[in-house]
Amino acid sequence: MTDAPHIPVLLGEVIAAIQPRPGMTIVDATFGAGGYSLALLEAGANVHAFDRDPDAIAAGQALVARFDGRLTLHAARFSQMREELAALGIAGVDAVVMDIGVSSMQLDQGERGFAFMQDGPLDMRMSQAGESAADFLNTADEQAIADVIYRYGEERQSRRVARAIVAARPLATTGELARVVRRALGYKPHDKKDPATRTFQAVRIHVNDELGELEAGLAAAEALLVEGGVLAVVSFHSLEDRIVKQFLKAASGAGRAISRHLPGEVPGPSPTFAQVSKAIRPSEAETLRNPRARSSTLRHAIRTGAPARSIAA
Repeated sequence: MTDAPHIPVLLGEVIAAIQPRPGMTIVDATFGAGGYSLALLEAGANVHAFDRDPDAIAAGQALVARFDGRLTLHAARFSQMREELAALGIAGVDAVVMDIGVSSMQLDQGERGFAFMQDGPLDMRMSQAGESAADFLNTADEQAIADVIYRYGEERQSRRVARAIVAARPLATTGELARVVRRALGYKPHDKKDPATRTFQAVRIHVNDELGELEAGLAAAEALLVEGGVLAVVSFHSLEDRIVKQFLKAASGAGRAISRHLPGEVPGPSPTFAQVSKAIRPSEAETLRNPRARSSTLRHAIRTGAPARSIAA
């Protein structure tokens, strides 16, 4: 696993926030190639790692054997962490780390259909099950496709792209989709960013319900963390970071004011997180070493003793 192509982003900063040590029980919500799990295990912690990709679970068995008894892999979505651990008699954990989005392994495997650097089937499914990108793009109506591309890709010309996709159906490969989007948006080889990037991001997020999964995963982590436990989340684009930022703002009570001039106003629930960090970005040295770290952002916070909001509600 140490030779895996995926380089864990902001690893030093994540470890500094969590401060893993022997006896701690930590959830690695997005196992991937095992980079975070390995660092946590080497510090002596017990790790429960989640991944819905069967390839990641299969590749992780070597790490399970290496740290006999201290790493448990769960072939499940991270939104299910609370139920999965409850089945093992674990009611609380000391830290949860989440590295959101697609992994380098998935991007680099053309046959998984996540990117257009290599031509492959139009798939994009992290779990390798359910509706694929091709299923969605070849059956959804033009308005639904445009809405997905606008909402999750922040593509201003989403209607033009959706119209071109519908006209070109059926689409079977990533190369076909990329060519359709480029023709619709007027791609020039010297352009700094390939215009197909936004559409690929949008379709991938939709197929995997990534933002819904993130919201559910944050709520699960809030319910699972013990008092003093650490939540650390690494995101890679503004849609994800906005969800994390808003979650921590609401959970910490930031910006909530109770007016002394309104007697009888009922205060909201007690803050469930404190010591919320500012956005932490990678150093120049890290981005030079790992260009994919360039867009990453880390936010972390400490769990208070207040009941989880979903439980208190």
